[in-house]
Amino acid sequence: MRPRPPVKGRGIVSGTGLIVTCLTATLAALVFSLWSFTDRPGAAPSVLSAQTLQTSYGPLSALDQEFLVKVRLAGLWELPAGRQARAKGTTPAVRTAGRHLVEGHRFLDERVLDVASRLDLALPEEPSDEQKQWLATLDAARGAEYDRRFANILRIAHGRVFSVVAQVRASTRNSLVRQLADDANTTVLDHIKVLEATGYVDFDAVARDLAGQSTSAPAAPVPPAGPLPGSTYPLPPPAYSPPPER
Repeated sequence: MRPRPPVKGRGIVSGTGLIVTCLTATLAALVFSLWSFTDRPGAAPSVLSAQTLQTSYGPLSALDQEFLVKVRLAGLWELPAGRQARAKGTTPAVRTAGRHLVEGHRFLDERVLDVASRLDLALPEEPSDEQKQWLATLDAARGAEYDRRFANILRIAHGRVFSVVAQVRASTRNSLVRQLADDANTTVLDHIKVLEATGYVDFDAVARDLAGQSTSAPAAPVPPAGPLPGSTYPLPPPAYSPPPER
């Protein structure tokens, strides 16, 4: 019995045609899924953040804007705190730390105001409620208790800002913000060092505050009236030879 001759067109439909049809359908599905993904908010580069502003110095992200506000707020309360420490501090180390705060935040305040004006960004004109509370706590303290509260409140506040500066410096695409982050990093690190040099910083309290920052919004960093259980505050602080005051 002779083989049955193929029906015209059947080979195309059942073989090559079927393969081509399947490949076309798969490609169409992939293209559609890719289009659907990039069309969703937050997926395409042009919509990385609804709060990102386009400037001639590069994109200004929401984190960049938050950073500028934090630098401004720091100057609004740490400048007065530094001036106060120069007058109320009972040790040369505390008075030296106050001087560093005044000089550093005077410089940063000028820088952030200049950057904000070039980026057309509005900044606060007074400290936050929390920062006002810190200043009120320092106003009420006297003697060695003032020294201890000053060193711990300011050290905890600088620790919070330090991590933000690093994050901004690593991620910003704005050249002005990048330069300001460099200045802020140098200044904040200097302040951390002189505050620690007072001998009053409770590093356990600093660690607890930073751990709380990663899980929830902590309360204002106001140390209790007396030493914490298991911690000591040097009264008087250990010997320290600061540079001569200006």
